[in-house]
Formats: sequence, C-alpha cells, structure tokens
Amino acid sequence: MAALRKVRRFMWGELPESKAERNLLLKIDWFILSYCCLMYFSNYNLMLQVVPPRIWLPTMQIVWGVLTFCTSAVTSVQQIFVIRFFQGIAESSTFVGTHYILGSWYKSGELGKRSGIFTSSGLMGTLFSGILQAAVYTNLNGRAGRSGWRWLFIIDGIITIPIALYGFAMFPDVPTTTKAFYLSEEERLLSCERLESDKDRDIGHGYLNWSLVKKLLGNWRWYGCSLLFAISGETESFGSNNLMGQWMKAIGGFTVPQIDNYPSGMTAFAITSTLVCATWTDATKSRARWPVLVYMCICTITASIILLVWHVPVGAKFFAWYLAGASYAGQATTFAWANQICADDHAARGVVLASMNMWNNVINAWWPLVFYPATDAPRFTKGMWAMIGTSIATLGVTWAAWYLERREKRMKARRDEAGDGEKRDVRGSQKVDEKTAGRSEEKSGNGRKS
Repeated sequence: MAALRKVRRFMWGELPESKAERNLLLKIDWFILSYCCLMYFSNYNLMLQVVPPRIWLPTMQIVWGVLTFCTSAVTSVQQIFVIRFFQGIAESSTFVGTHYILGSWYKSGELGKRSGIFTSSGLMGTLFSGILQAAVYTNLNGRAGRSGWRWLFIIDGIITIPIALYGFAMFPDVPTTTKAFYLSEEERLLSCERLESDKDRDIGHGYLNWSLVKKLLGNWRWYGCSLLFAISGETESFGSNNLMGQWMKAIGGFTVPQIDNYPSGMTAFAITSTLVCATWTDATKSRARWPVLVYMCICTITASIILLVWHVPVGAKFFAWYLAGASYAGQATTFAWANQICADDHAARGVVLASMNMWNNVINAWWPLVFYPATDAPRFTKGMWAMIGTSIATLGVTWAAWYLERREKRMKARRDEAGDGEKRDVRGSQKVDEKTAGRSEEKSGNGRKS
C-alpha cells in the first residue's frame, strides 16, 4: 500500500490529505485538462483578462473550425494567406490561455505534469495528424472530385466543432469567478483556499492598468521569462518545420505514407520526454524546472552534431532526428516555471505568459526562412549551426533566470525575517511597557496603603 502511494505521488503529485480536496482535484483534472487537451489537439492573450475563458476559448475554437472548413474550398494561395491570418488570431489564445488557466487552478507541485499533459496533447495531435494524412491520402484522395488535402481540412473541421461545444458546457473559468455546475459552493471555496495555502500565491483577478505596466517594466520577470521562451522555443525548429520529412523527400527512396509516418518517431519521443520530465520536476522537493532545459539542450546539440557530420549511417540520422524531439520537453517546463515565478501576482502572470508566446512568435516568423529554407534540404547546414547556437544561448538564459529567481527569494526571505524581527521587537517593547506599568501601579497601591 505504501509503495502504491509512492507511485501515485510521483505520477500525480502530492496527494491531498482530505477526501474533499482529492475529489475537487479529480474534477479539476477532468473538466479543465480534458477540454484544454482536446482543444490543443484539434487546432494546434490577454483577452482572458477581459472576456471569461469559458466564453472566449470555445468561441475562438469555433471560429478556427469554420475557417478550417473554408480552407478545403480555396482556389488560390492568396485565399489561404487570408484564412491563415485569421486562424492565427483565433488560435493565439489557445496556448497561452491554457497555461494561464492551469496556473490559476493548480498548486506548484501539481502544475508541471498538467502542463506536460497539455503540451503532449498538442504533440499527440501532430502524431495523429501524420497518421490521418497518410490515411486520407490512401483512402480519400480523388473521392467526390476532391484531393486528399481538401478532405484533410474537412475532417479537421468536423473534429473541432464538438470539442468547442464541450468547452462551452464544461470549462470553469478561474476559481474566484467559476460558476461551473459540477462544483459545489464548498468545492469552489476549497479551490481558492488550497491555492492560498500555497506559498506566496495571488488568486485575485488582476486588471490591465498603467501601474501593472510600470511594475512589469521595473522587474526582471517580464524580461527574463520572455527572453527564455523566445530563444528556447526555437529549439523545436527541427520538429515544427518537419525537417526530417523534407530530408526523406530530398534523398528519395521513401513513399508518401512513409514520409508522413516516419517523423512520428520524433513526436513519440517528444511526448515521452515531456511527460517524464514534467512528472519528475513536480516530484522534486525544490520544484526546480531548469534541469529539464539542460537535458533538452544536450539532446539538441548532440542531434545537430550528428547531422552536421553527415557521413554516418542512415540509422544514426534517424536517431538524431528522433533525439531532437526532446526539445518539446522544455515548452511545458518553461511555462510551468513562469507560472511558478509569477504566482504572487495574478495580473502580471497573465501578461508574462502572453509575452513569452508573443516574442517566440516574433522570432519564429523569420527564423525558419533564414535558417531552415526548403532549398537547404537535405542537409540544412545553417540550421544545424543555428540549433547549436540556440541551445547554448538557452543554457545561458536558463542560468540567468535561475540566478535571478534565487536572488529574489533570498531578498524576500531577508525582508520577511526583518519584518518578523520588528514584530518581535514591538511585542517585546509592549511586554516591557506592561511590566513597567504594573510596577508603577503596584508602587502607587503601596503608597495608598501607607
């Protein structure tokens, strides 16, 4: 029984003491994670500070699904550009919004693995997409006068709409504003109390104003977290640009289904790395997230070196491509870390998370065009050197974030200690005053007796 509890603690985090909190955590996991994972699976912000998440996220998903249907009927590349522009707006809330919601419901020891599950759901969507593409090409290409890629967008749209409707019905907003029918009033209060018991946790709903802007610009958190994901996010370039598929197509000898399916090995390793690393960081007493980024960078540097050498067996190249899937482990960990760093300021946390994703997208808009153009296939020499440089830079920023977080904690501990000392001094002075007053009263009483 003790061994079973240890396994449960490692896999699912610190077990709540009371049955009521265990039931609450089960409901949170089911109704938040299920929708977030399905949403991310199907289509891969600040607006969540203004519009309730239970309205905004499902609405954006419906918009995304409708636009996906529209893509199946395009007749020019310009139409695709327009649709993708509006799809980008619709899906921009998904990633950041979910990490914001996860950070609003889960304690620090529960957050890493939930972020990992969410990230893995997107990777599973990618894995499923490769299998789906191969199946559609084999079975539907040319059916009813439509090519396989048009059928793919139709099927994707069909998958998306029911998930959005599920979100309207079940997604609970944040603990302080939730009106979810499956949470009793006692559970709603417990969801707030359990977070308040988490050290330095702010659960209030923040608002965007100038004082918040000044606070962000005057603190390292916004700069450090934004820079961390802006750089570390580019370690995913091998997977996000499907370089393995381009390599297979360029060297020849592979069928279309093989080109669709073989890169799934990278995705499978990405899922495994993400879940194992996220679970491990929650299980450690310190909740340290930085070791995952070190592991990720070692894997991407190793993979890049193998592919730079080039004159190695094909099996070694497959190993290198698959090993690069470890880069996705940093995604969940980085956002869990940012949620943890900014846990004491609800409004700032939302802005920092949005900023992290924004700056990564700013860089990602031009990064693949410069370092991973399709014309460089199959070797992508520039891209391999860029990956090594990105990994080394990630290690540097990771160290800086770790150092600044540690320094901030030390400074806060000193302030708390000084505050406690002042309180003790005040209490001591009060006791001295009380004793003095008591002696004076005693003397006065003795005087009256004589």
